Amino acid sequence: MFAREIRDPISALAGVKAGSVVEKALAHVGVATIGSLLCRYPRDWEDRTRRAPLKDFRNGRVCSIVRILAHDWFYAGKTRTLKIFVEDDTARACLVCYNRPFIKNQLVVGNDYLIYGDFEFKYGEIQSSSFDFEPADTGAGRIAPGQILPGQILPGQILPGQILTGQILPIYPLTKDLRMAKARGLVKQALDAYLSVIEDEIPQSIRERYHLLTKARALKAIHFPESMKELEKAKKTIIYEELFYLEVMVGKRALAKRSVMRRTPVDTDSCMTRQKTPDLQNALLDRLPFELTEGQREAVADINKDMDSPYPMARLLQGDVGSGKTLVAFLAALKAVEKGGQAAIMAPTELLARQHAENAAKLLEPLGVNVAFLTGNIKSKGRKQLLQNLASGAIDVAIGTHALFSHDVYYRDLRLVVIDEQHRFGVMQRQAILAKGDAPDLLMMSATPIPRTLAITVFGDLDVSVIKGLPPGRQPIVTHLARESNEGKVYEFVRAQLKAGAQAYFVYPLIEEGELDLKDAVSMEERLATEVFPEYTIALAHSKMDEGEKRLTMDAFRRGGIRILVATSVVEVGVDVPNATCMVIEHAERFGLSALHQLRGRVGRGTAQSYCFLVYSDKYTEDAKARLMVMLEHSDGFVIAEEDLKLRGPGQISGVEQSGYIRLGLADPVEHAAILEKARADAFAMLEADPGLLASDHRRVAEVLSRAPPFNDVGV
Repeated sequence: MFAREIRDPISALAGVKAGSVVEKALAHVGVATIGSLLCRYPRDWEDRTRRAPLKDFRNGRVCSIVRILAHDWFYAGKTRTLKIFVEDDTARACLVCYNRPFIKNQLVVGNDYLIYGDFEFKYGEIQSSSFDFEPADTGAGRIAPGQILPGQILPGQILPGQILTGQILPIYPLTKDLRMAKARGLVKQALDAYLSVIEDEIPQSIRERYHLLTKARALKAIHFPESMKELEKAKKTIIYEELFYLEVMVGKRALAKRSVMRRTPVDTDSCMTRQKTPDLQNALLDRLPFELTEGQREAVADINKDMDSPYPMARLLQGDVGSGKTLVAFLAALKAVEKGGQAAIMAPTELLARQHAENAAKLLEPLGVNVAFLTGNIKSKGRKQLLQNLASGAIDVAIGTHALFSHDVYYRDLRLVVIDEQHRFGVMQRQAILAKGDAPDLLMMSATPIPRTLAITVFGDLDVSVIKGLPPGRQPIVTHLARESNEGKVYEFVRAQLKAGAQAYFVYPLIEEGELDLKDAVSMEERLATEVFPEYTIALAHSKMDEGEKRLTMDAFRRGGIRILVATSVVEVGVDVPNATCMVIEHAERFGLSALHQLRGRVGRGTAQSYCFLVYSDKYTEDAKARLMVMLEHSDGFVIAEEDLKLRGPGQISGVEQSGYIRLGLADPVEHAAILEKARADAFAMLEADPGLLASDHRRVAEVLSRAPPFNDVGV
């Protein structure tokens, strides 16, 4: 059977009673069955096979034979603590035994013991309070790896009779009521009982090509390796297996989309009653006062090729903030209209959707293209007429929010769906709007770049286009870090920009004053207006405001009637004010890298030099410091995304956590990109040659998908 098929409850193991705290602790980390226990891999390993003398304590852990020199005590009463002095051939040290006076009888003066632990230089001496030990000589010679010895210490950390040194030990993620000794012991039990029945999951031809271990041997070695070399082979085997099945599932989804029936031929005469400009894309390009960037041209070419294909397009368009993705989307919409169809452009917020609609009206309506704006706030009378025009085909391009796929919305011939800020929409929402047409083309856009290795994993059934660089005339944004105590200097710099005619944003993590000791937008709007910048018009924008009021505020800011906009992260997307040159983010340590990058991208949208100030308080974590340094040192969104992956891991990046795939045990699509590429090539080659997985060497893959599909319920 496959490892994930072992459904015996964890309580089948000795030492785990049904309903016990240990069973509940394991359930809390997703381990309810023997299979899920075996597939919960260590997070690290301790190599206790290599000796490290006391003098080398700064290089890591000590593993050395020491002689017990003396016992001593310090403090008195209940806090009386044992201190044991030891030495090896290189140095002297002491063992501090907090709450463990019984160790006095186990570490006998004059005897030799093998000590393993963390040591540091403290109070003028080398010492350790976290250590394991065992006798260095049993009377019949030196200890041998795996030999069972008495006298083990640290109850709750090791099992009676469990050897502590001379082997490589797994380090598991722990939780309350789950100790390391118990975790190790349970895994050892499960391996002893079930290892002989575990089947391979990788086709034999692939396993032999890459010299991978069998699944049974890989599981044994990943938990209790006999050597570091064997551990590396086990890691390679399991990492490849995880990525291979990830790409098999992605590949099956991709092939399913490719097999969609050809589109119904477009009847341009019946689809639209009025004459269209034959080449709308070139008509728009001729009207633009600038040339497309190379990245935009390449993206448009990719999209046109897809839309001319008899199969539906499925493409992800990635581009940094301000790279010109929206214009590419408009050109794609014109392609759909040229073919006699309609396009729907969906955005996550009314603010962003309205801005798209306003820009589309300026650019597309002079070409004879009818643009409509649809959200849930459209009044019933106007909505009824709009829906009639949409259903009749009188509207060419519909732009809006989730309302675009409401149950009462019908299209005459929906040929293209564009989803902006795609990571803010779920899979079901994407399917809902695609269902409004007959296999329409799909263009998903993201200003939150995802590194290529992760993009082909999460969106493996999509083709990916990337727009690099900024439109002509744009300048990189200058970023500064500023302590909260130096905010006065930031205010003076902003004042100089305002005097020169520019506008500014001030962004805060909270709307109103809360329990956290943080500045909030409401209070700071009043302070900035009365104390700091009383000579300038200041307004407030946040998510709790009425949509109409918020729209009026944003319109006034765009027109220049408002010089300073105080806001929360509501302005992260959908705000395009070329005259705004200053972005001040207070408590920047409270924002994630993606939000910081998006907020910084609200300025620098004109030709003037723009600035971003990341104001941070003294109370910041090391992680926050790392994020701020990334923002200071990098402006490329793709580089920032890579750094975000290093800091947070792939499962927490925007758009990835909802993909349904990133539930890996050991594999990391970025760190193991080389293995990912091989696994992807192998999986796609197999599926293209044998879609039904009928070949003898592929039947194993079909059985895995049928009997024990990966990523479903394995606790990781």
